[in-house]
Amino acid sequence: MRRSKPSRPARPPVRVALFAAVLIALLVAAIAGANTMTSTSAMTKTVAKQAKNATLGRTILTTTKGRTLYSLSAETNGRFICTGTCTSTWHPLVVPAGTKPMGPVKLGTIKRPEGKTQVTFKGRPLYSFNGDSKAGDVNGEGIKDVGTWHAAVTAKAAPQPEPQPQPQPESPYPY
Repeated sequence: MRRSKPSRPARPPVRVALFAAVLIALLVAAIAGANTMTSTSAMTKTVAKQAKNATLGRTILTTTKGRTLYSLSAETNGRFICTGTCTSTWHPLVVPAGTKPMGPVKLGTIKRPEGKTQVTFKGRPLYSFNGDSKAGDVNGEGIKDVGTWHAAVTAKAAPQPEPQPQPQPESPYPY
């Protein structure tokens, strides 16, 4: 009579199921961790560009659609003047909370009194003007309110060279 070798007991199905569950849990945790890292880093959004403005003779900030961006001289150090009905004429340039605004110059953000996040340039909140009907308009320039509205200037236009005097032809007539 031959003795049979004791067979190895089969792995219990519970162990295999447990191993699979742990493996799946680790994969889910790894994916969730990667998504968390992505969502906590600041999102960026291009909100402005530069344009040479012939009327002002300067390079100014505009929206991505070419509309002039303005700031109010009295809005400094986190102080807001343009609130309530003012924002129906002067539209705040806003971005979703946590978004880093991008443009041709360094831009920042500030929290508005109603809670929205407004884009700033040199510490001043930026607005578009409903009196500008097309790209390049600067109808809001110099409007006086509780301060003065000015286009957000990034650079002065390069000075035009002076015309050089042209040599005069010699006159065939004596003096």
